Amino acid sequence: MSGGPTGETLLAPRNLAAFLLVSLIWGGTWLVIRDQISTVPAQWSIVWRFVAATLGMFALAKWRGEPVRLPKGGQRWAMALGLMQFTLNFTFVYNAERFITSGLVAVMFALLVVPNAILGRILLKQPIRREFVIGSSIAAIGIGFLFFQEWRASPATLEEVLLGAGLTVAGILSASSANIIQALDGAKRLPFLTLLAWSMLWGVVINAAMALVLTGPPVFDPRPAFVLGTLYLGLLGSVVTFPLYYGLVRKVGAGQAAYTSVIVPVVAMALSTLFEGYVWGPVPIIGGVLTLGGMFVAMRARSAPPPRRAVPEP
Repeated sequence: MSGGPTGETLLAPRNLAAFLLVSLIWGGTWLVIRDQISTVPAQWSIVWRFVAATLGMFALAKWRGEPVRLPKGGQRWAMALGLMQFTLNFTFVYNAERFITSGLVAVMFALLVVPNAILGRILLKQPIRREFVIGSSIAAIGIGFLFFQEWRASPATLEEVLLGAGLTVAGILSASSANIIQALDGAKRLPFLTLLAWSMLWGVVINAAMALVLTGPPVFDPRPAFVLGTLYLGLLGSVVTFPLYYGLVRKVGAGQAAYTSVIVPVVAMALSTLFEGYVWGPVPIIGGVLTLGGMFVAMRARSAPPPRRAVPEP
């Protein structure tokens, strides 16, 4: 996948380190989300997550010397990113977990590589390399094995599985749209962390308005598990990971960066093994091996340097 200004591959040491850190942290968010929505409506859980994330992101931007305000026209980009990534994406994902298991949602989200690659080709002129197609095809077979195992083990009815799957697909499309928005030239001219901070703030505002309409007054769970989970999702799961992830989108392209969503289900299932007694049988083992192998093949696709831009990368 093309997309970075230096023709970097995801296997470059710094990119690989960022990729692994994002994958490990996001792999742990699925279990936490499950607990969050067990006592608090999904929309309010998202609000509290991004209240913590917004404060953390503004603090990070200030520490890194970025301005607090966006330049003229910047709020339009922040609002678009806040709507697609920090509102619609999370609304669909959180509500999907009401109907199907977190593992099944995580496995389906690996399909993010597909719309990312297609939209990157159409809107960002990022060519799709042969290695990416081959690796993605291998990984897709592995994802199919993992999906089958999770669906077979899921207690949900067929109707619940279909509704949860539909919500997950909507979340995937929202996340992919957000990936492309922040990679467009208009967004790339803005201070990176400041853009993310304002996008998260817009996410808080829009989510709170939706929560008031859909579920009523604010609901908060004072349990230590809920508070710590909110901080984990807001600070580690958002403040640490989104700058790293969007940095990968800008360096190696949206398609390769989306491979975090391929390894995340494997991480989530490994954590489930440790904390939920998940048992690895032949089907998930085959799926995990194929997924990781396909991902490795796809990540070897080196991006071609695009035309030089007047504005440097942040």
